[in-house]
Amino acid sequence: MLIAKAAEEKKGKKIAILDMRKASDITDFFVICSASSDRRAKAIADNIIEKLAERNYRVRQKEGYVQALWILLDCGDVVVHVFKKDIRDFYNLEKLWADASVKTHELQAIGLR
Repeated sequence: MLIAKAAEEKKGKKIAILDMRKASDITDFFVICSASSDRRAKAIADNIIEKLAERNYRVRQKEGYVQALWILLDCGDVVVHVFKKDIRDFYNLEKLWADASVKTHELQAIGLR
C-alpha cells in the first residue's frame, strides 16, 4: 500500500495491485500504474524509491528508467510497473496475469488519504 500511495502522490493513474501469490513464484504482488508522460513516470518511480528508502526498504533493480515508457522496480516481494498510458494499454498485464486477483482502487476509498 505504501507503493500505491507513493504512486498516487505523483499523479499515478489506474493504480492496480495484483496478488501474484497463487499465479506465479516470481513475486507476491505487482503494483501497476499509468503515467501521462515520461517525466511523470520518472517522478512516480523516484517517489516510490524515496518512500521505500524512508522505511529502510531498497529497490533491488530498476529497468526502463532512461526512456520511461515502462519503468520496472524490483522490490523483492513486490514488482512495480510504471507505464505510459498507451504502453500499458498495449501490454495489458492485468489480462496477461488473469489468474491473479486484481484490486483497482482509489486510495481515498480505502482510507489511505
